[in-house]
Amino acid sequence: MAVKTYKPVTPSRRNMTSADFSELSKVAPYKPLLKPMKKNSGRNSYGRITVRHRGGGNRTKYRVIDFKRSKKGMATVLTLEYDPNRSAYIALVEYSDKTKRYIIAPLGLKVGQQIFSGEDSDIKVGNSLPLCKIPVGTFVHNVEMHPGKGGQLVRSAGSMAQLMAKEDSMALLRLPSGELRNVSELCIATVGQVGNLDHENIKIGKAGRKRHMGWRPTVRGSVMNPCDHPHGGGEGKSPVGRATPVTPWGKPTLGYKTRKKFKVSDKFIVKRRNGK
Repeated sequence: MAVKTYKPVTPSRRNMTSADFSELSKVAPYKPLLKPMKKNSGRNSYGRITVRHRGGGNRTKYRVIDFKRSKKGMATVLTLEYDPNRSAYIALVEYSDKTKRYIIAPLGLKVGQQIFSGEDSDIKVGNSLPLCKIPVGTFVHNVEMHPGKGGQLVRSAGSMAQLMAKEDSMALLRLPSGELRNVSELCIATVGQVGNLDHENIKIGKAGRKRHMGWRPTVRGSVMNPCDHPHGGGEGKSPVGRATPVTPWGKPTLGYKTRKKFKVSDKFIVKRRNGK
C-alpha cells in the first residue's frame, strides 16, 4: 500500500495524506456480516459522559469479525476490504461449506489465497493454530488471552508479537509494546503481521477530517478560567502552577499510573513495557 498525497490547493490539502487503497477489492461489504452501530457519544448507560470529546462523525456499520477462528479447515480469500472501525484491513473468506466470515487481513494476504485453521495448519501467513504448535521465534497476531475467548492481543495495523519461549504449558510472547507476557499454549494465534503498515504515516491534515471520525474539539486547560480548570487563570501565558499537570478534576496526569495495584493478570507479565 502507498500513501497518497495531494496538490496544495488549500492549506489543509498541503498537509493531508491518505491511503490509496490499491490493495483492496472494489466491492460492497458482505451484508449478512454487517450490524448497525448505535452511537453513544462517549456516554455510559446512565447518560453521563465518561469519555470526553466524542460525538458526531459519519455513520458506520459494524463488520462482524471472526476473532476466534473456531471453524476448522480450509478457506479461500474472496476480498480484501476497508473497515471503518479499525486501523487494519479485513478479508472476507469462504469455507468449503460456503460459510463466509471476516478476518483481520495479515500482511501479504492475496485474493484467491487459501488459508487454514486448526492444529494441523502449516506455519504460513494467515493460518490460525494453537501456540503449542507454532515454532519459537514466529511472528503472530490476533492472539487469545484465554483459550476459546477469541483474539484480543495484537490486532491493530502493522502490529505483531513474537513467540519467545514455551515452558510449563505457557507461551512467552513479546508484544508490540515491548512487554513480555505469558499466555496459555492452548490459546489460538494467527501467523504473520497485521497489514496496512502505512497507517502510521497518514496525516489527518485538517480538523474537519477528525470530526468525520467522531472526535470533537479539545480545549486546553491553560486557556480556561480558574473556575473551569486547575490550569486556568493568570495574566497572559501562565505556567501550570502545580508540581505536575492535572486533569480538570485535579487528578495527576502525564505519567500517573491508573492500573490496579493488585490485578489478577499481573502474574502473567514477565517484563512490563517500561522495562520494570
